[in-house]
Amino acid sequence: MAGISPEELDFAEVHDCFAIAELLAYEDLGFCEKGQAGEFIESGATELGGDLPVNTSGGLKSKGHPIGATGAGQVVEAFKQLSGKAGDRQVENPTRGLTHNVGGSGGASVIHIFEREEHCSSVTSSGRRPREKETEVSA
Repeated sequence: MAGISPEELDFAEVHDCFAIAELLAYEDLGFCEKGQAGEFIESGATELGGDLPVNTSGGLKSKGHPIGATGAGQVVEAFKQLSGKAGDRQVENPTRGLTHNVGGSGGASVIHIFEREEHCSSVTSSGRRPREKETEVSA
């Protein structure tokens, strides 16, 4: 996951088109061991205030699973969380979040990891490090 471990995430929005899809996502994303998703949920880890709040937006089903717009909705929630604008759903002081979306007949999956700007590494969106500013030196 882009060199980021699940322990480094503050929240996640996962594709929960069906209850089983959400459970499988927890396991596949490494949030818990295979076969432990039920216990992971029961522990309270995925609740607001838990170790890894998941689907603070209510998830896809709470929005009617708007096919084609699900990923955009997840990104909006990530932005709101990271900018402190999620209201009653706000995760406490988040710096990094993940969105996980599935498309087609489950044959495509997209994962994004978002960070608040002050916590981003010095790599640009192109994947290159920014150039050092050249400064003139007077002799």
